[in-house]
Amino acid sequence: METERYLFTSESVTEGHPDKVADQISDAILDDILSNDPRGRVAVETFVHTGCVHVGGQVSTKWYCDIPKIVRTVIRDIGYTESAVGFDADTCGVLVSIDEQSPDIAMGVDNALEFKEGKESSVTEDVNLGAGDQGMMFGYACNETEEYMPLPIILAHKLCKRLTDVRKSGEVSFLRPDGKSQVTVEYINGKPSRIDAIVVSSQHKDGIELSEIRAAIIDKVINKVVPKEWIDENTKIYVNPTGRFVLGGPIADTGLTGRKIIVDTYGGMGRHGGGAFSGKDPTKVDRSACYAARYVAKNIIAAGLADKCEVAVAYAIGVARPVSLSINTFGTNHMPADQILKIVNETFDLRPGAIIRDLDLRKPIYRDVAAYGHFGRNDLNLPWEKTDKASILKEKAKVKV
Repeated sequence: METERYLFTSESVTEGHPDKVADQISDAILDDILSNDPRGRVAVETFVHTGCVHVGGQVSTKWYCDIPKIVRTVIRDIGYTESAVGFDADTCGVLVSIDEQSPDIAMGVDNALEFKEGKESSVTEDVNLGAGDQGMMFGYACNETEEYMPLPIILAHKLCKRLTDVRKSGEVSFLRPDGKSQVTVEYINGKPSRIDAIVVSSQHKDGIELSEIRAAIIDKVINKVVPKEWIDENTKIYVNPTGRFVLGGPIADTGLTGRKIIVDTYGGMGRHGGGAFSGKDPTKVDRSACYAARYVAKNIIAAGLADKCEVAVAYAIGVARPVSLSINTFGTNHMPADQILKIVNETFDLRPGAIIRDLDLRKPIYRDVAAYGHFGRNDLNLPWEKTDKASILKEKAKVKV
Protein backbone atom coordinates (compact mmCIF):
# COMPACT_ATOMS: atom_id res chain seq x y z
CA MET A 1 0.00 0.00 0.00
CA GLU A 2 1.37 3.40 -0.99
CA THR A 3 1.95 5.83 1.90
CA GLU A 4 -0.15 8.98 1.66
CA ARG A 5 1.43 12.12 3.08
CA TYR A 6 -0.08 15.59 3.14
CA LEU A 7 0.04 18.83 5.11
CA PHE A 8 -3.02 20.43 6.71
CA THR A 9 -3.12 23.90 8.27
CA SER A 10 -5.58 25.54 10.66
CA GLU A 11 -5.56 29.00 12.23
CA SER A 12 -7.01 30.66 15.28
CA VAL A 13 -7.15 34.24 16.55
CA THR A 14 -7.13 35.80 20.00
CA GLU A 15 -10.10 37.47 21.66
CA GLY A 16 -8.53 40.83 20.77
CA HIS A 17 -8.75 40.21 17.01
CA PRO A 18 -11.30 42.70 15.58
CA ASP A 19 -13.61 39.97 14.24
CA LYS A 20 -13.58 38.24 17.62
CA VAL A 21 -14.27 41.52 19.40
CA ALA A 22 -17.41 41.74 17.26
CA ASP A 23 -18.40 38.12 17.94
CA GLN A 24 -18.01 38.56 21.71
CA ILE A 25 -20.11 41.72 21.74
CA SER A 26 -22.90 40.01 19.78
CA ASP A 27 -22.90 36.98 22.07
CA ALA A 28 -22.69 39.08 25.24
CA ILE A 29 -25.86 40.87 24.11
CA LEU A 30 -27.49 37.48 23.45
CA ASP A 31 -26.47 36.19 26.89
CA ASP A 32 -27.86 39.27 28.62
CA ILE A 33 -31.22 38.81 26.91
CA LEU A 34 -31.40 35.05 27.54
CA SER A 35 -30.52 35.62 31.22
CA ASN A 36 -33.68 37.68 31.62
CA ASP A 37 -35.91 36.43 28.79
CA PRO A 38 -35.01 32.84 27.78
CA ARG A 39 -37.46 33.00 24.89
CA GLY A 40 -36.11 36.22 23.45
CA ARG A 41 -35.38 36.20 19.74
CA VAL A 42 -31.98 37.63 18.88
CA ALA A 43 -30.10 38.13 15.62
CA VAL A 44 -27.43 40.74 16.32
CA GLU A 45 -24.32 41.64 14.35
CA THR A 46 -21.54 43.99 15.36
CA PHE A 47 -19.15 46.09 13.30
CA VAL A 48 -16.05 47.60 14.92
CA HIS A 49 -13.46 50.00 13.55
CA THR A 50 -11.36 52.90 14.77
CA GLY A 51 -13.16 54.39 17.77
CA CYS A 52 -16.57 53.07 16.73
CA VAL A 53 -18.88 50.12 17.41
CA HIS A 54 -22.08 49.65 15.43
CA VAL A 55 -24.60 47.06 16.65
CA GLY A 56 -27.49 46.16 14.37
CA GLY A 57 -30.04 43.42 13.91
CA GLN A 58 -33.43 42.12 14.96
CA VAL A 59 -34.43 41.53 18.57
CA SER A 60 -37.80 40.59 20.06
CA THR A 61 -37.70 40.51 23.86
CA LYS A 62 -39.48 41.65 27.01
CA TRP A 63 -36.13 42.64 28.54
CA TYR A 64 -34.43 46.02 28.29
CA CYS A 65 -30.88 45.32 27.18
CA ASP A 66 -28.36 48.10 27.87
CA ILE A 67 -26.35 47.53 24.71
CA PRO A 68 -23.82 50.40 25.10
CA LYS A 69 -22.94 49.20 28.61
CA ILE A 70 -22.45 45.62 27.40
CA VAL A 71 -20.30 46.79 24.49
CA ARG A 72 -17.99 48.75 26.75
CA THR A 73 -17.76 45.90 29.29
CA VAL A 74 -16.71 43.39 26.64
CA ILE A 75 -14.10 45.71 25.13
CA ARG A 76 -12.71 46.48 28.60
CA ASP A 77 -12.55 42.78 29.54
CA ILE A 78 -10.58 42.02 26.38
CA GLY A 79 -8.01 44.66 27.29
CA TYR A 80 -8.71 47.59 25.02
CA THR A 81 -8.61 50.29 27.68
CA GLU A 82 -6.60 53.12 26.12
CA SER A 83 -6.10 54.63 22.69
CA ALA A 84 -2.42 53.62 22.74
CA VAL A 85 -3.51 49.97 22.64
CA GLY A 86 -5.69 50.68 19.62
CA PHE A 87 -9.17 51.01 21.12
CA ASP A 88 -10.68 52.49 24.26
CA ALA A 89 -13.72 50.96 25.97
CA ASP A 90 -14.62 54.20 27.70
CA THR A 91 -14.38 56.64 24.80
CA CYS A 92 -15.38 54.62 21.71
CA GLY A 93 -18.65 55.56 20.05
CA VAL A 94 -21.53 53.06 20.18
CA LEU A 95 -24.29 53.13 17.57
CA VAL A 96 -27.35 50.87 17.87
CA SER A 97 -29.73 49.95 15.03
CA ILE A 98 -32.17 47.32 16.32
CA ASP A 99 -35.61 46.33 15.02
CA GLU A 100 -37.98 43.50 15.97
CA GLN A 101 -37.84 40.10 14.33
CA SER A 102 -39.80 40.02 11.08
CA PRO A 103 -43.35 38.73 11.73
CA ASP A 104 -43.09 36.73 8.50
CA ILE A 105 -40.18 34.78 9.99
CA ALA A 106 -41.72 34.59 13.47
CA MET A 107 -44.89 32.89 12.24
CA GLY A 108 -42.83 30.03 10.79
CA VAL A 109 -40.66 29.67 13.87
CA ASP A 110 -43.49 29.83 16.40
CA ASN A 111 -45.54 27.08 14.78
CA ALA A 112 -43.95 24.64 12.35
CA LEU A 113 -45.65 23.65 9.11
CA GLU A 114 -46.19 20.07 10.33
CA PHE A 115 -48.25 21.27 13.29
CA LYS A 116 -50.23 23.80 11.26
CA GLU A 117 -51.22 21.03 8.87
CA GLY A 118 -52.07 18.65 11.71
CA LYS A 119 -49.47 16.08 10.62
CA GLU A 120 -47.88 16.14 14.06
CA SER A 121 -49.01 17.18 17.50
CA SER A 122 -47.11 17.91 20.67
CA VAL A 123 -47.90 19.21 24.12
CA THR A 124 -44.40 20.68 24.32
CA GLU A 125 -44.25 24.23 23.01
CA ASP A 126 -40.59 24.04 22.05
CA VAL A 127 -41.03 20.98 19.84
CA ASN A 128 -43.60 22.88 17.75
CA LEU A 129 -40.89 25.27 16.58
CA GLY A 130 -40.05 25.50 12.92
CA ALA A 131 -36.56 26.17 11.60
CA GLY A 132 -35.69 29.87 11.64
CA ASP A 133 -34.15 29.66 8.18
CA GLN A 134 -33.29 27.28 5.42
CA GLY A 135 -29.75 26.00 5.03
CA MET A 136 -27.31 23.16 5.54
CA MET A 137 -25.32 22.62 8.71
CA PHE A 138 -22.35 20.38 9.45
CA GLY A 139 -20.81 18.77 12.51
CA TYR A 140 -17.48 16.95 12.68
CA ALA A 141 -15.52 14.79 15.10
CA CYS A 142 -12.48 12.54 14.97
CA ASN A 143 -10.39 10.51 17.39
CA GLU A 144 -7.00 12.17 16.85
CA THR A 145 -7.19 14.28 20.05
CA GLU A 146 -8.82 13.90 23.46
CA GLU A 147 -11.20 16.69 22.45
CA TYR A 148 -12.38 14.63 19.45
CA MET A 149 -11.14 17.45 17.24
CA PRO A 150 -8.54 17.79 14.48
CA LEU A 151 -5.06 18.38 15.91
CA PRO A 152 -4.25 21.56 13.91
CA ILE A 153 -7.23 23.61 15.13
CA ILE A 154 -6.97 22.43 18.75
CA LEU A 155 -3.32 23.46 18.96
CA ALA A 156 -4.02 26.76 17.19
CA HIS A 157 -6.75 27.57 19.73
CA LYS A 158 -4.53 26.64 22.67
CA LEU A 159 -1.72 28.83 21.39
CA CYS A 160 -4.05 31.84 21.11
CA LYS A 161 -5.60 31.19 24.51
CA ARG A 162 -2.15 30.93 26.07
CA LEU A 163 -1.08 34.14 24.31
CA THR A 164 -4.00 35.91 25.99
CA ASP A 165 -3.37 34.29 29.37
CA VAL A 166 0.27 35.42 29.59
CA ARG A 167 -0.76 38.92 28.47
CA LYS A 168 -3.51 39.29 31.06
CA SER A 169 -1.45 37.78 33.87
CA GLY A 170 1.46 40.11 33.10
CA GLU A 171 3.82 37.17 32.56
CA VAL A 172 4.70 38.73 29.19
CA SER A 173 4.11 42.41 29.87
CA PHE A 174 4.64 43.83 26.38
CA LEU A 175 1.88 41.89 24.61
CA ARG A 176 -1.35 43.54 23.47
CA PRO A 177 -4.77 42.05 22.70
CA ASP A 178 -4.64 41.29 18.96
CA GLY A 179 -2.99 38.09 17.80
CA LYS A 180 -3.11 35.00 15.59
CA SER A 181 -1.74 31.49 15.44
CA GLN A 182 -1.44 28.86 12.74
CA VAL A 183 -0.42 25.21 12.93
CA THR A 184 0.53 22.95 10.01
CA VAL A 185 0.44 19.21 10.68
CA GLU A 186 1.85 16.48 8.47
CA TYR A 187 -0.53 13.55 8.10
CA ILE A 188 0.48 10.03 7.10
CA ASN A 189 -2.34 7.78 5.92
CA GLY A 190 -4.89 10.10 7.49
CA LYS A 191 -3.26 10.30 10.93
CA PRO A 192 -1.17 13.19 12.33
CA SER A 193 2.53 12.35 12.50
CA ARG A 194 4.37 15.63 13.22
CA ILE A 195 4.06 19.42 13.18
CA ASP A 196 5.60 20.97 10.11
CA ALA A 197 5.12 24.66 10.98
CA ILE A 198 3.91 26.93 13.78
CA VAL A 199 3.09 30.60 13.27
CA VAL A 200 2.32 32.99 16.14
CA SER A 201 1.78 36.70 15.57
CA SER A 202 1.05 38.99 18.49
CA GLN A 203 0.45 42.68 18.81
CA HIS A 204 3.06 44.23 21.08
CA LYS A 205 4.15 47.44 22.73
CA ASP A 206 6.34 49.72 20.62
CA GLY A 207 10.08 49.60 21.16
CA ILE A 208 10.38 45.87 21.86
CA GLU A 209 13.02 44.01 19.87
CA LEU A 210 11.84 41.10 17.72
CA SER A 211 14.40 38.83 19.38
CA GLU A 212 12.82 39.48 22.77
CA ILE A 213 9.31 38.90 21.43
CA ARG A 214 10.38 35.69 19.73
CA ALA A 215 12.16 34.33 22.82
CA ALA A 216 9.21 35.11 25.11
CA ILE A 217 6.56 33.60 22.82
CA ILE A 218 8.56 30.44 22.18
CA ASP A 219 9.30 29.96 25.89
CA LYS A 220 6.04 31.12 27.49
CA VAL A 221 3.52 30.17 24.79
CA ILE A 222 4.66 27.58 22.24
CA ASN A 223 6.70 25.40 24.62
CA LYS A 224 3.87 25.45 27.19
CA VAL A 225 1.20 24.36 24.69
CA VAL A 226 2.68 22.15 22.00
CA PRO A 227 3.77 18.67 23.16
CA LYS A 228 7.45 18.09 22.41
CA GLU A 229 6.79 14.80 20.64
CA TRP A 230 5.06 16.65 17.78
CA ILE A 231 8.08 18.87 17.08
CA ASP A 232 11.23 17.71 15.30
CA GLU A 233 14.35 19.28 13.79
CA ASN A 234 12.45 20.15 10.63
CA THR A 235 9.58 21.98 12.34
CA LYS A 236 9.54 25.63 11.29
CA ILE A 237 8.59 28.26 13.90
CA TYR A 238 7.64 31.78 12.85
CA VAL A 239 7.01 34.50 15.43
CA ASN A 240 5.80 37.89 14.14
CA PRO A 241 7.29 37.14 10.71
CA THR A 242 6.69 40.69 9.40
CA GLY A 243 9.04 41.95 12.12
CA ARG A 244 6.59 44.42 13.70
CA PHE A 245 3.02 44.26 15.01
CA VAL A 246 2.40 47.43 17.03
CA LEU A 247 -0.78 48.58 15.32
CA GLY A 248 -3.50 46.03 15.94
CA GLY A 249 -7.12 45.57 16.89
CA PRO A 250 -9.92 47.74 15.49
CA ILE A 251 -7.58 50.65 14.76
CA ALA A 252 -5.70 48.55 12.21
CA ASP A 253 -8.52 46.41 10.79
CA THR A 254 -12.30 46.27 10.79
CA GLY A 255 -14.11 43.58 12.74
CA LEU A 256 -17.42 41.98 11.87
CA THR A 257 -19.56 39.31 13.53
CA GLY A 258 -19.40 35.94 11.79
CA ARG A 259 -16.25 36.45 9.77
CA LYS A 260 -14.25 33.73 11.51
CA ILE A 261 -16.56 30.76 10.98
CA ILE A 262 -13.76 28.32 10.11
CA VAL A 263 -11.89 29.35 13.26
CA ASP A 264 -15.15 28.83 15.16
CA THR A 265 -15.59 25.27 13.86
CA TYR A 266 -12.99 22.74 12.71
CA GLY A 267 -10.23 24.77 11.13
CA GLY A 268 -11.30 23.72 7.65
CA MET A 269 -11.14 19.98 8.33
CA GLY A 270 -14.92 19.62 8.25
CA ARG A 271 -17.23 21.41 5.84
CA HIS A 272 -19.24 24.49 6.75
CA GLY A 273 -22.68 25.49 5.51
CA GLY A 274 -21.86 29.21 5.62
CA GLY A 275 -23.99 30.42 8.51
CA ALA A 276 -22.34 32.23 11.42
CA PHE A 277 -23.03 31.47 15.08
CA SER A 278 -22.50 34.54 17.23
CA GLY A 279 -25.38 36.85 18.07
CA LYS A 280 -28.08 34.29 17.19
CA ASP A 281 -30.51 32.72 19.62
CA PRO A 282 -30.97 28.92 19.38
CA THR A 283 -34.10 29.06 17.21
CA LYS A 284 -31.65 29.91 14.43
CA VAL A 285 -30.56 26.54 13.06
CA ASP A 286 -27.38 28.19 11.74
CA ARG A 287 -26.27 27.85 15.33
CA SER A 288 -28.30 25.17 17.11
CA ALA A 289 -28.23 22.60 14.31
CA CYS A 290 -24.45 22.92 13.97
CA TYR A 291 -24.17 22.25 17.69
CA ALA A 292 -26.49 19.26 17.34
CA ALA A 293 -24.53 17.91 14.36
CA ARG A 294 -21.32 18.14 16.41
CA TYR A 295 -23.11 16.36 19.28
CA VAL A 296 -24.13 13.51 16.97
CA ALA A 297 -20.69 13.23 15.34
CA LYS A 298 -18.83 13.26 18.66
CA ASN A 299 -21.02 10.53 20.12
CA ILE A 300 -20.49 8.38 17.02
CA ILE A 301 -16.73 8.63 17.51
CA ALA A 302 -16.95 8.13 21.29
CA ALA A 303 -19.00 4.98 20.65
CA GLY A 304 -16.22 3.63 18.43
CA LEU A 305 -18.41 3.41 15.34
CA ALA A 306 -15.90 5.35 13.22
CA ASP A 307 -12.59 7.22 13.47
CA LYS A 308 -13.81 10.32 11.61
CA CYS A 309 -17.35 11.51 11.12
CA GLU A 310 -19.09 14.42 9.44
CA VAL A 311 -22.81 14.91 10.00
CA ALA A 312 -24.77 17.02 7.51
CA VAL A 313 -28.31 18.22 8.18
CA ALA A 314 -30.51 20.63 6.20
CA TYR A 315 -33.73 22.51 6.93
CA ALA A 316 -36.53 24.43 5.26
CA ILE A 317 -37.66 27.65 6.94
CA GLY A 318 -40.76 27.12 9.04
CA VAL A 319 -40.48 23.31 8.92
CA ALA A 320 -39.46 21.33 11.99
CA ARG A 321 -38.08 18.08 10.60
CA PRO A 322 -34.83 18.21 8.61
CA VAL A 323 -35.18 17.85 4.86
CA SER A 324 -32.01 15.74 4.81
CA LEU A 325 -29.56 14.02 7.13
CA SER A 326 -26.37 12.30 6.00
CA ILE A 327 -23.27 10.86 7.63
CA ASN A 328 -19.81 10.64 6.08
CA THR A 329 -17.17 8.56 7.87
CA PHE A 330 -14.51 8.92 5.14
CA GLY A 331 -14.09 5.15 5.00
CA THR A 332 -13.20 4.90 8.71
CA ASN A 333 -16.50 3.31 9.81
CA HIS A 334 -16.37 0.10 11.85
CA MET A 335 -19.86 -0.98 10.87
CA PRO A 336 -21.94 -0.40 7.70
CA ALA A 337 -22.51 3.33 7.15
CA ASP A 338 -26.22 2.88 6.45
CA GLN A 339 -26.59 1.15 9.82
CA ILE A 340 -24.91 4.07 11.58
CA LEU A 341 -27.42 6.42 9.94
CA LYS A 342 -30.35 4.23 11.11
CA ILE A 343 -29.04 4.20 14.68
CA VAL A 344 -28.61 7.98 14.62
CA ASN A 345 -32.18 8.47 13.39
CA GLU A 346 -33.44 6.27 16.23
CA THR A 347 -31.39 8.08 18.88
CA PHE A 348 -31.39 11.80 18.05
CA ASP A 349 -34.29 14.20 17.45
CA LEU A 350 -33.00 16.96 15.18
CA ARG A 351 -36.08 19.16 15.09
CA PRO A 352 -35.05 22.68 16.20
CA GLY A 353 -37.30 22.64 19.27
CA ALA A 354 -36.03 19.23 20.32
CA ILE A 355 -32.43 20.37 19.90
CA ILE A 356 -33.11 23.38 22.14
CA ARG A 357 -34.82 21.14 24.70
CA ASP A 358 -32.29 18.31 24.71
CA LEU A 359 -29.20 20.53 24.74
CA ASP A 360 -30.77 23.16 27.03
CA LEU A 361 -29.79 25.99 24.71
CA ARG A 362 -31.85 28.82 26.21
CA LYS A 363 -29.16 29.51 28.80
CA PRO A 364 -26.59 32.35 28.62
CA ILE A 365 -23.64 30.18 27.61
CA TYR A 366 -22.55 31.85 24.39
CA ARG A 367 -20.05 34.62 25.11
CA ASP A 368 -17.56 32.05 26.41
CA VAL A 369 -17.47 30.29 23.03
CA ALA A 370 -17.22 33.48 20.98
CA ALA A 371 -13.41 33.14 21.16
CA TYR A 372 -11.16 30.07 20.98
CA GLY A 373 -13.71 27.84 19.28
CA HIS A 374 -17.23 26.52 19.81
CA PHE A 375 -16.14 22.87 19.79
CA GLY A 376 -13.65 20.75 21.68
CA ARG A 377 -13.83 23.12 24.65
CA ASN A 378 -12.98 20.85 27.55
CA ASP A 379 -12.54 23.98 29.67
CA LEU A 380 -16.29 24.63 29.45
CA ASN A 381 -19.26 22.42 30.32
CA LEU A 382 -20.96 22.70 26.93
CA PRO A 383 -24.03 20.51 26.34
CA TRP A 384 -23.15 19.69 22.73
CA GLU A 385 -19.78 18.34 23.88
CA LYS A 386 -21.34 15.61 26.02
CA THR A 387 -20.85 11.96 25.03
CA ASP A 388 -23.87 10.74 26.97
CA LYS A 389 -25.35 9.03 23.89
CA ALA A 390 -22.22 6.98 23.13
CA SER A 391 -23.25 4.00 25.25
CA ILE A 392 -26.70 3.98 23.64
CA LEU A 393 -25.19 4.03 20.16
CA LYS A 394 -22.77 1.25 21.12
CA GLU A 395 -25.58 -0.99 22.39
CA LYS A 396 -27.70 -0.39 19.30
CA ALA A 397 -24.69 -1.13 17.10
CA LYS A 398 -24.36 -4.59 18.66
CA VAL A 399 -27.93 -5.35 17.67
CA LYS A 400 -27.59 -3.95 14.14
CA VAL A 401 -24.38 -5.77 13.20
